[in-house]
Amino acid sequence: MKLYFRETPWDLYVGVGYAVAVTAILVVLRSGNFIALLLIVFVPGYVLMAALFPSNNGIGWTERLALSVVLSIVIVALLGWAFDFTPWGFRFLPIVVTIALFTGGVAMVATVRRTRLPPDERLAATLTLAMPAWWDKSLLNKGLIIALTSSVIFVTATLAYVALNPLPGERFTEFFILGPSGNASDYPNNLTVNETGSIILGIVNREAAVVSYTVRIDLVGLRIGYNNTAGFNETVEVNLTTWSTFNVTLANGQNWTRPYSFRINDTGLWKIEFLLLKDHDLSSAYRELHLYLRVN
Repeated sequence: MKLYFRETPWDLYVGVGYAVAVTAILVVLRSGNFIALLLIVFVPGYVLMAALFPSNNGIGWTERLALSVVLSIVIVALLGWAFDFTPWGFRFLPIVVTIALFTGGVAMVATVRRTRLPPDERLAATLTLAMPAWWDKSLLNKGLIIALTSSVIFVTATLAYVALNPLPGERFTEFFILGPSGNASDYPNNLTVNETGSIILGIVNREAAVVSYTVRIDLVGLRIGYNNTAGFNETVEVNLTTWSTFNVTLANGQNWTRPYSFRINDTGLWKIEFLLLKDHDLSSAYRELHLYLRVN
């Protein structure tokens, strides 16, 4: 049986059809599958090579196929790296859909470039499907073929599994306070009694999931005393008052900021504690910030 293409770019049509079908299956399953192997290690690079070299001249099929594998791995890696800087992060579904869109877009460019060439200059290939003469080969050759084929399948399967089931990146929450101008400066640290101080409180969710936060703000009175045993001055907490508590629910990548104003009606040394609690766990603070100030 022989497969042949020249006038019609059947290779590109098959590649795009495969990418669309596999992407639809992966979106429905929402998990990696070995049917997507070629989507990771061959098809994106092949259509890119077809766009760069639309004719039979300049590069042979051996080099074309080898570079298709290399470019596919590079393309998938670069797309994953780029997504890591977006609000979606390095996640399964956005990466799969983007690879399919890349394949379709580049295949369109390759089709246009190829069809603009005279028919006798267009990329062409004839594939003959026949059973290999396995029994005519020596035992050594059979062993080498089996070993090489197994190695290629194992490596490509491993690469595909890693690409389709990436390990989650570092998960954390940014919790910060800024001065009233929105910069990490000009914090209120010296006030008079009942003078209004202002800060900006912020949260950024990098947990790769929707998270419910609780923010608790406490006012802690401080006293500096001399520790006779240790032989130096130390700061001692003498009282604590919870000023306010509120809840914030954020999707992954979402940020939240809120101005917060306060007044202290007694002189002395004070500490304002900003406690961030996660997923309604009130036993311990997930993040903690302090603002020290003196009231005269």
